[in-house]
Amino acid sequence: MTHLNRTNCGALRPADAGRDVTLAGWVDALRDHGEVLFIHLRDRSGIVQVVFTPEAASRAVCDTAATLRSEFCIRIGGKVVARADGTENPGIATGAVEVVADTLTILSGSAALPFPISEKSMVVGGAVKGDEPVNEELRLQYRYLDLRRPTMQDHLIKRHRIVKTIRDFLDDQGFIEVETPMLTKSTPEGARDYLVPSRHFPQNFYALPQSPQLFKQLLMVSGLERYFQIVRCFRDEDLRPNRQPEFTQLDLEASFIDEAFIYDLMEALTVRMFQVGGIDLPRPFPRITWLDAMNRTGSDRPDLRFDMTFRDVTDLFGETRYGIFRRILERGGCIKGINVKGQSERLSKNVLQNEYAKEIVPGFGAKGMTWMRVIEGGLESNIVQFFSEAERQGVPARFEAQPGDVLLLIADPSWSLVCSALGQLRLHLAHRLGLIPPDSYKPMWVTDFPLFDETDDGVTSCHHPFTMPDRTDFDPQDQTDLLALRSRAYDLVMNGEELGGGSIRINDMDLQQRIFQALGLNDAEVSEKFGFFLKALTFGAPPHGGIALGIDRVVSMILDTPSIREVIAFPKNRSAYCPLTQAPSPVAAAQLQELGLLDLGGACDLPGAEARQDPLENLSWVSRIGFAEAERPALTTAVAEARACAQRLGKEPATEAPLFTVAPVTNHTRPGAVARTHPLAENGALLQNAPAVKGGYFKVAAVLD
Repeated sequence: MTHLNRTNCGALRPADAGRDVTLAGWVDALRDHGEVLFIHLRDRSGIVQVVFTPEAASRAVCDTAATLRSEFCIRIGGKVVARADGTENPGIATGAVEVVADTLTILSGSAALPFPISEKSMVVGGAVKGDEPVNEELRLQYRYLDLRRPTMQDHLIKRHRIVKTIRDFLDDQGFIEVETPMLTKSTPEGARDYLVPSRHFPQNFYALPQSPQLFKQLLMVSGLERYFQIVRCFRDEDLRPNRQPEFTQLDLEASFIDEAFIYDLMEALTVRMFQVGGIDLPRPFPRITWLDAMNRTGSDRPDLRFDMTFRDVTDLFGETRYGIFRRILERGGCIKGINVKGQSERLSKNVLQNEYAKEIVPGFGAKGMTWMRVIEGGLESNIVQFFSEAERQGVPARFEAQPGDVLLLIADPSWSLVCSALGQLRLHLAHRLGLIPPDSYKPMWVTDFPLFDETDDGVTSCHHPFTMPDRTDFDPQDQTDLLALRSRAYDLVMNGEELGGGSIRINDMDLQQRIFQALGLNDAEVSEKFGFFLKALTFGAPPHGGIALGIDRVVSMILDTPSIREVIAFPKNRSAYCPLTQAPSPVAAAQLQELGLLDLGGACDLPGAEARQDPLENLSWVSRIGFAEAERPALTTAVAEARACAQRLGKEPATEAPLFTVAPVTNHTRPGAVARTHPLAENGALLQNAPAVKGGYFKVAAVLD
């Protein structure tokens, strides 16, 4: 077969009637009418109907056509004819014509399909068998078949055009595409590295890049001035539904610029990318500081397609008689709320009290939620009776509330918890009540992030340690001063998603060293991890800055797909596993031996291995419950008896959990029905043995992130 005389299936139009054509592709669907056989032939360009009749084709061709099945790969020759009036198919672009075949070659057969691939009906108004959703694991296992579907091919074709738009635009702006190494040095970037062992340097490792951060800054020191790259990055992150262990980003950096340059450049580029999907974005993009975003929406990636932003009512309850609010304010807390406008009829008292206040909002981390309906003449709620007249008047006025509105308030000693919980509640209600307008896009810049976050051991970088602070007169040993610093960082956010982020970088070695000092790195650690980079900053490093944009996420938003996996050719699943290739997978011991990994660590056991070999120590380690040595004999006996009991039930406790319990199910509650405060809590003795106290409570290490 020669490609020179082949015509694309999707290119045929009424003007081609009378042409002799050669087509090649896959059988998308068949319809057998006895003497006449109709098929949909599909290639990358589209679908066209092909007809086999005894009048146009030989008996041998018709007999061969009778053996066709879905997804056979074939080549046909025939004549384009206009369809008879009333038989056109508006569901396909070629629906006004068909090809009457006179030759047929089966290039390759197909086994039975694991799921339907066809997306077009052969009959006007008919349903397609593939309309039912297919399990994603099955789709990923047979991804090469899944990618035959026109929808998936359209996603990848448009992704290609979006990436081409990026390259063309940046080339016009004087940017040069430079490839940076895939095998590099492991450095702290906020997530775990994927490590690659080296055969030539036994028991030493490369790291796959989380981003080209240091290399792109070195390119600025090199004098290239404007660099970009469409680059693969790798992060061994905890599992999240819409994350991939390997992803693609647009990475760019420029010298002698400030934030305004980045804003103007990226807005123009973003507008062009979205135009590929037929979406027009207005410019300029609004800007909001991190603090305003948190105070208004509870998120550093705010979704402003709908209103329902926060109102702070802390000052209205300064003299309140409502006990819960009073105790929270005495501990320096705050009270914020949202106005769910006009939704009183859809949010019943039962839903507000039993569903949201008792279940949903506590799931967001808050201890509770206060609700009020706005009615003619005031507020309706089970707590309004405790409000003063000034509070009853001030609350609806602060929210600009009207009858039919519902006010939801969250109060807590922690400002960040109030913002976070109320932000999640805001989004939950917007989705539940359908308050987000379809086909709406609200891009914005979020700026002035904190430079550092507080940790139990000091501070950590909010973005990365190469971000320029808003001022340089800070003391690296003064944690209060460090937490007051703001960064010259910026995120491009749209519809509640962070599409990309960047910052103006540090180009002064002394300032960079002070940042490392603030992070608690000693001279030896800095030299080992970043010595080569600090040396480069001593050779006339220009002021510079940049940004990285997540290509997978941007394309997914432009094409309005439910997941980034829909715009990636061969993605991993939600567990970072590839059902197609079954990676990751074990490797041969010979490979590990060649890499010097069989005896890595020598005779040393892994941390905690010795304790976990003893059943009692293992149980203590897993449950995080300690025991005294005097208790060991009794506990050892109890564990052995439990193991023997489980074995008698036919269950091996090391591998399988019992399916039932022999102990009766009972509730263990304090005696009495009246709530009371324990005397030790009243006199403060309860907190005497606490390792740390904050706000009148035990302060414990974070369990959930």
